[in-house]
Amino acid sequence: MDLIDLLSISPVGFLVLWALLVLLIDLWLPRRFKGVTPLFASLGLAIDLGLNISLSALQVSGFSGMMRLDGFAVFLNLIFLGSGLVGVALAYDYLKRMNAVRGEYYALILFSVCGMMLMAQADDLILVFLALELLSIPLYVLAGFLRGNLLSQEAALKYFLLGAFASGFLLYGIAMVYGATSYTNLTSIAQLVNGAHYPGLLLLGAGFILVGFGFKVAASPFNLWVPDVYQGAPTPVTGFMSVAVKAAGFAGLMRVFILAFPSLSSDLTPLLWGLAALTMLVGNLVALLQTNMKRMLAYSSIAHAGYLLMGFVSFGNGAVVGSAVSAMLFYLLGYGLTSFAAWAVVIALEQVDGKGVSLSDYKGLGKRQPLLALTMAAAMLSFTGIPITVGFWGKLFLFRSALEGGFIGLVLVGLAAAVVSAYYYLRVIAMMYMHTGEPEVRRDGWLNLTALVSALAVVGLGFIPYIILQAVSTAVIQLP
Repeated sequence: MDLIDLLSISPVGFLVLWALLVLLIDLWLPRRFKGVTPLFASLGLAIDLGLNISLSALQVSGFSGMMRLDGFAVFLNLIFLGSGLVGVALAYDYLKRMNAVRGEYYALILFSVCGMMLMAQADDLILVFLALELLSIPLYVLAGFLRGNLLSQEAALKYFLLGAFASGFLLYGIAMVYGATSYTNLTSIAQLVNGAHYPGLLLLGAGFILVGFGFKVAASPFNLWVPDVYQGAPTPVTGFMSVAVKAAGFAGLMRVFILAFPSLSSDLTPLLWGLAALTMLVGNLVALLQTNMKRMLAYSSIAHAGYLLMGFVSFGNGAVVGSAVSAMLFYLLGYGLTSFAAWAVVIALEQVDGKGVSLSDYKGLGKRQPLLALTMAAAMLSFTGIPITVGFWGKLFLFRSALEGGFIGLVLVGLAAAVVSAYYYLRVIAMMYMHTGEPEVRRDGWLNLTALVSALAVVGLGFIPYIILQAVSTAVIQLP
């Protein structure tokens, strides 16, 4: 390895070593000092955040072109590391409440973030697969972390079985692409297949890879695991997954298809159009029927994957792909902040016996806990796309990128889906402020701080979106 190789892998390598240290330190800590473990894990994530920011001006390719560190990777790494910090904060009091304080939770979070960062930097299909497994395997364990809870056990088993099945599709697709091109490097594949003629095996391989990523981003019809896993997994894990896993899936999707398969866009565009429309409609329509907040937010997450796919449909159009990627990165950050605000409130109301997650449990929250109610209201308005929130700008930029690509029909489907979503999002606000009740609320310091900061960011960035736009403008993938 030379200096370039070390620079390209340094963000991931540092966090891997820190995760191993978290395991070792927790092993020797007396029980009364177990609170040090999450603080130590958070310190590692914070240091790696600083390391990524210091490398933001670099654009290097290491390990014979297998790994790339550029603005795109750095921006997504910041989302992953920030999600890890929030995942730790949300779990700190939750694990105590559930009598599940075990230090390996924080090490598993760190290892999963390592896989996500590797996904954002991968420039080779083999590395994409390794990154997918590294981010997924810790999450299979985390989904079943509440070992005495049958729903948690069910969530882990379903996630593992369907995740392994989807990984098989991805690996089979990689094998087909290698068979058609003799390459797994993304840039080499694009250079070889640069024209209108390409083997049918390559198109089939790209389709299988799309299925594998479709599972990770929760696109319909590959979303059957989402509601059960989101409901059964520990709620901090669910919040972490809803943001970080979706961002990692779209990071891989953008890397692979924009860099390696732009020549296949004419054949894949109708398929992506259908996936985006179906995902938006299924997610929003089924969410209308939910009375459990975790399941409602699960179907909401599916719908937002559809909005992101709407921007991705233009991946092969060189004239608009830059603005489409910028819009998707903006949306991922805004969606992440909004989701964490919502999940923090869900955790605050959830009880040890599993109660407190029904929609009716939010009655009277506006009077009993005004700050938490305002946090949830800001999240619901942002999910809907109401002005003065960051969610409004995210949808605006995605719709604009789809219009620039000529997909007017898809934009109309997206607008209709957004109108449908307004009903079940605003219904939560109505429950909090227009109904009487006495909801039981946890008073956890880190949880309330996370909720407040996320809500302020959702509203504050809605007034000054150009701050995010400046960041994503430097993060757009530089096409070879």
